[in-house]
Amino acid sequence: MDKRLLTILRCPVSHKGLAIARSDMLARVNAAIEAGSLANRDGSVLSEPLGEALVTDDKKLVYPVANGIPVLLEGESISLDQVE
Repeated sequence: MDKRLLTILRCPVSHKGLAIARSDMLARVNAAIEAGSLANRDGSVLSEPLGEALVTDDKKLVYPVANGIPVLLEGESISLDQVE
């Protein structure tokens, strides 16, 4: 993902900045998805692991990245409160 793009992207919910999620965070999110215990804000339980994601500066929300394109829709965001 283009680093310049990250400087202008903002979370549509909190308006915080976004950063590429680190591998350890992705591993925790994907473990929760595999356990069947992770849902997005729309309430859909996630079944496919994330290959890439963006996380808000306050580390509260994650947004999936599909084919290199950030999916910055409120309903697609994932609250990290669900991840242990």
